[in-house]
Amino acid sequence: MAVGEPDPSPERLTLAPVLDLGAAASLARTLTELRGSDLALDGSEVGRLGAQCLQILISARRSWATEGHSLVVENASEHMLAAVAQLGATPFLFHPEDATS
Repeated sequence: MAVGEPDPSPERLTLAPVLDLGAAASLARTLTELRGSDLALDGSEVGRLGAQCLQILISARRSWATEGHSLVVENASEHMLAAVAQLGATPFLFHPEDATS
């Protein structure tokens, strides 16, 4: 990569194993610090995902899109996929282009 060219690889963040109410403030703070660039979230270690943290992730996804950046969840664990599906949020977190508000 030449000097002055943007870095094509996104920032990466491994999500915590427990994303419940107790983790919500920390997750929001961490995501706020990472705004302004593309971001890949590794969900492979998530064992518990609560509604509050899911709401933060969906909000972050929309914020990134509004600012012209991508935020993707990669390697989502079975627990994470199940929690997102149970809360009816699969299209909002994994396929936002298919979601209607």
